[in-house]
Amino acid sequence: MENKFVIYLIAMAGVTYLIRMLPLLLVREKIENRFIVSFLYYLPSAVLSVMTVPAIFYATDSKISAGLGFLAAAIFSYFGKSLMKVAVISCMVVLVTELIIKMTV
Repeated sequence: MENKFVIYLIAMAGVTYLIRMLPLLLVREKIENRFIVSFLYYLPSAVLSVMTVPAIFYATDSKISAGLGFLAAAIFSYFGKSLMKVAVISCMVVLVTELIIKMTV
């Protein structure tokens, strides 16, 4: 069992290292293609949202509270509120909704 863990750990470290090292080795000059530059510019935001949005709906006991918290976060961020305000408001919305749901059950 211990041997398998070490082998898996080394394999994961190798794959992670290769993913980070290969672009540095293969792309030496500045990227001039506008499509690739814009794709790489928006990629972190797209990956972050793809990872975050599903997690929002599985982080609470109720999909209703998760949806309301997501809606509150979307509305307040649309109106330009700071990240801290958006996070606090959406957490409060989820908390209040969860309390109301627990009280009614």
